[in-house]
Amino acid sequence: MILILDFGSQTTHLIGRRLKDLGVASLIVSPKAALTAIKKHQPAGLILSGGPASVYEQAAPTIDRKIFKLGLPILGICYGWQLMAQLLGGKVVAGKKEYGPAKLTVNDFQDLFYGWPEESTVWESHGDSVVQLPPGFEMLATTPGLANSAVRQAKKQFFAVQFHPEASHTQHGKLLLENFASRICQLALKPQKLDVKAIITAIQEKVGDQLVIGAVSGGTDSTVAAALVAKAVGKQFYPVYIDSGLMRETTLIRIKQDLPKIFGTKIKVVKARKKFLQSLKGVVDPELKRKVIGKLYIDLFEAQLDKLSKRKIKFLMQGTTYADFIHSQGNKRSALIKSHHNVGGLPAKMKLRLLEPLRYFYTDQVRELGLALGLPKEAVFQSPFPGPGHAIRILGEVTAQKLKRQRLADQIVVEEIHRSNWHKQLFQYWAVLTNAQSTAIKGDGRFFGDVVAIRLVQSQDRMTADWAKLPYELLSRLSSRIVNEVPGVSRVVYDITPKPPATMEWE
Repeated sequence: MILILDFGSQTTHLIGRRLKDLGVASLIVSPKAALTAIKKHQPAGLILSGGPASVYEQAAPTIDRKIFKLGLPILGICYGWQLMAQLLGGKVVAGKKEYGPAKLTVNDFQDLFYGWPEESTVWESHGDSVVQLPPGFEMLATTPGLANSAVRQAKKQFFAVQFHPEASHTQHGKLLLENFASRICQLALKPQKLDVKAIITAIQEKVGDQLVIGAVSGGTDSTVAAALVAKAVGKQFYPVYIDSGLMRETTLIRIKQDLPKIFGTKIKVVKARKKFLQSLKGVVDPELKRKVIGKLYIDLFEAQLDKLSKRKIKFLMQGTTYADFIHSQGNKRSALIKSHHNVGGLPAKMKLRLLEPLRYFYTDQVRELGLALGLPKEAVFQSPFPGPGHAIRILGEVTAQKLKRQRLADQIVVEEIHRSNWHKQLFQYWAVLTNAQSTAIKGDGRFFGDVVAIRLVQSQDRMTADWAKLPYELLSRLSSRIVNEVPGVSRVVYDITPKPPATMEWE
């Protein structure tokens, strides 16, 4: 196995997931528990993850230097590499910041980069750089902004990279991890597929003879989660859709017509559009928006308990994925990015226990599970839509008028993307009412109105993303339709920021 020391990177769990895909066992442990874990598990190698800290900060997480004397192969990633460099006699400074794609040129193909092309794209997310290598280290690869993007200490089998091989947008990142596991750590690779039966059995064991109310949103995550629970516990499952008015209008049609066929039961629709608008009145801060929405959802689900069954319902099913979870769970090492309404946005005290069968899966894995369950492709591969919906795509206060504009602008984006067949190449596509205003000329007169942003991204698991290079003709059509058909809009802009540094959503 390989031990992964977690220094707080948003993608630490993704390293473990990539190793698991290769058939390599791994365990994520805290840096403080590293020596104990090494003694207990006898790993074949170590990976030091990235993290948000700087090694020269007083409270920066660190490890015992004894780790470097155990004879274990070590791979440092971003912060993990910077920490290695500092502890082994190198120098780390606040250097040129690199976020998003970078061109990597490989100079040595012996071990870590075996099978790589000379040039490829890697994904960066760092503000510090190693400017002086520790004794015995040599450079393996460079980027235009950094000389020491990949290094090696061959005698001790220490390796390090300043990019993220676990990110799907690093073109050959999986091969780098494969080389570390098989060529350097000498582990056999035994790739395994997702075990749907094991997931269903785990749900059955957790639920027993209790009842489950299901938070169904119509999106891929909640649909797959609900299909798993329905298959596991059958008539013990009560799917419920809260009609908040914050979802796309086509969602309600899908809830009433398509999903009952998948679950084998009708879905109860709770009308609550007015309540959500009232609860969001005057709310501007996006974190507060998520918490307000999360609490209202729970209140409405709990209000349904006695109406659904005479027996006590114990569990609330949610389609929470690992991407939701990791962004919402800030701790001593990792940074809180945003509180997803169904994770950090939930109230502290609830009548129901959470049932989250997808909690440790990424979107691409969720889709794989959906196909294995026999779900329709249109349900599995639909564009993800956030739980708080249009509320976090309207920057500033959510009002009835703004919601109407946002819905219309977003619908135009959906229509044009599908009409042009680009939806097959995109992970997610939507409009944002930016809360900015600009001057326009309409009917030969001055008009001062809203600015709408369009965001169209390509991604695999939501942990990294790149903006889509759409044809100018399609962008022009989107702009023209939104400005002409959405009342109060003066200008359309296209968001070309990758993740990182941006998040998927603007809020």
